[in-house]
Amino acid sequence: MNRLKDATSPYLLQHADNPVDWFAWGEEAFAEARRRDVPLLISVGYSACHWCHVMAHESFEDGGTAALMNERFVNVKVDREERPDVDAVYMAATQAMTGQGGWPMTVFATPQGHPFYTGTYFPRAQFQRLLTGVSNAWNGDREAVLEQGSKIVEALNEQAGLPSGPLPAQDTLARAVHTLNGSFDPVRGGFGGAPKFPPSMVLEFLLRYGAAPRAEEPGADAATAMTMAARTLEAMARGGIYDQLGGGFARYSVDADWVVPHFEKMLYDNALLLRVYTHWWRATGSALARRVALETASFLLAELRTPEGGFASALDADSEGVEGRFYAWTPEELHEVLGEEDGAWAVDLFEVTGTFEHGASVLQLLSDPEDPERFARVRAALLAARAHRVRPGRDDKVVAAWNGLAIAALAETGALFDRPDLVEAAGAAATLLEELHMDGDRLLRTSRDGRAGTNAGVLEDYADLAEGLLTLYGVTGQVRWFHRAGALLESVLDRFADGSGGFFDTADDSERLFQRPRDPTDNATPSGQFAAAGALLSYAALTGSARHREAAEAALGTVTVLADKHARFAGWGLAVAQAAVSGPIEAAIVGPAGDPATSALHRTALLSSAPGLVVALGEPGSAEVPLLSGRGLVDGVPAAYVCRGFACRMPVTTPEALRAELTS
Repeated sequence: MNRLKDATSPYLLQHADNPVDWFAWGEEAFAEARRRDVPLLISVGYSACHWCHVMAHESFEDGGTAALMNERFVNVKVDREERPDVDAVYMAATQAMTGQGGWPMTVFATPQGHPFYTGTYFPRAQFQRLLTGVSNAWNGDREAVLEQGSKIVEALNEQAGLPSGPLPAQDTLARAVHTLNGSFDPVRGGFGGAPKFPPSMVLEFLLRYGAAPRAEEPGADAATAMTMAARTLEAMARGGIYDQLGGGFARYSVDADWVVPHFEKMLYDNALLLRVYTHWWRATGSALARRVALETASFLLAELRTPEGGFASALDADSEGVEGRFYAWTPEELHEVLGEEDGAWAVDLFEVTGTFEHGASVLQLLSDPEDPERFARVRAALLAARAHRVRPGRDDKVVAAWNGLAIAALAETGALFDRPDLVEAAGAAATLLEELHMDGDRLLRTSRDGRAGTNAGVLEDYADLAEGLLTLYGVTGQVRWFHRAGALLESVLDRFADGSGGFFDTADDSERLFQRPRDPTDNATPSGQFAAAGALLSYAALTGSARHREAAEAALGTVTVLADKHARFAGWGLAVAQAAVSGPIEAAIVGPAGDPATSALHRTALLSSAPGLVVALGEPGSAEVPLLSGRGLVDGVPAAYVCRGFACRMPVTTPEALRAELTS
């Protein structure tokens, strides 16, 4: 009996009609494996995963394969996005045993959950042989299988965590820039070869490093950091990884030139990149950065926003059974939509030369068109025509962590580009999470269709949402978001701390797996530990709390260990460390709400590229946010106080004077 029909996960629901007797993750599956004395077959994936769909069609929808699975195993289907803790421990085992990882992830485990054989995608014939071989080993050489599982668990527990060091100093960050430059692709941007993933967190660090105040003139390393960031951001924005018609970025490029994407579009990628492009514009005034930021924000609202006001997790890579079909064009299709003259112009402009076997290409925009009006007309026509194609599927579950990233990005983008609709969208998402995901100081990871899930939030949920709420407070001055962030961070300190300066990825009362996951390195999103350090640092800057500051600095000790050799996996930690080394600078804006002078000072503060700058906004006499306490108007007019570690300079009352204070 397939037990997935009542799941809240779109990924699990994709498998609800399989002939496989799937269980969702839980004690029921473990009890059944013990009762039948058979291994668990744990299959982990996510809804936008192309190869997950392939394996499903080849094996899980095949009656013969399903019969073999049902006869010899208890089969468990896991959505890695709902249960990142389960995914993390079994991915660590898969990487340790095979030297690589990925999804779908296929794990054979004892009824106690100890893995003894792992892999990723298997073609049907190979998978059937594997099923038979594993089952025979379980029945014929049980002792060896159990010993293998015990050894794996023991080895993983010994390897858990990374050594820590002191808070990174500026010279540590300089070495990280040098390390990154060693793997930088100066021609095509990005780091390393194919495949290339958007290095969002590294780019944030490079922008902060380039903008960091220094006692001396900025050196060559600051220029190098800005060059690496700018080259990569431009190359991605002009390549096929970026949707030149509808905005938004695909998960990664299969080649080194950013041309051919793996077409799934993830909320977390686009939220992180939206913020980075906004920060690039803030630092340089780049017209390309502005365009891409606003188009990506529009993509989030148009394609991923849910009726409840949150943001869905992803769009699939496939439509009509073909990866990328929705996004690719042939020259003939361009001519059909645009006519001969505009069609020929678009073929050249978008580099439509037959990237794929069927003669279609993704669209690139390697240079800005000389005729912007014609470009706008052509783009609108193609977008309208594309709207009639079969759309990729959407995973519409709302994940707390990724919505936190979106809240931060939309709030900042809306404020800097004078787009109140984006700030309102950030506020609506925050309200949904407040009402549906938060239960006192507890946080649920997911919801769908306005119904909360049952899975407890993990560290990244608490940390990324706290980051988003603090950013939203800095943009709106609505103190409720400051207080909500503070409650989340109390939970981080009380329930996730590992006792040695770092954090576990799961709370102290979460379900016990064979290993309590703890990974301080970045992956597709900031690591929970580095995200927590960033939110704790910002909260400390707003409150003067030594407890939060000390916890942030302790969590950043891992960055010192990673900076020299593994900087690419510590981008967010490096970015937070740069903020800590720089202060961060604190700007308290005091004035009546809606007063033009207050708004001008507030906007000037938000436009500053000072690394990790925190902004407090409130009425005269406001005391709920400690940074504002005791600060008032100056000669009856709104004022700005620039501080570092709660030590403040004399207040200023004009944007020009505030700008000078922030850059001095």
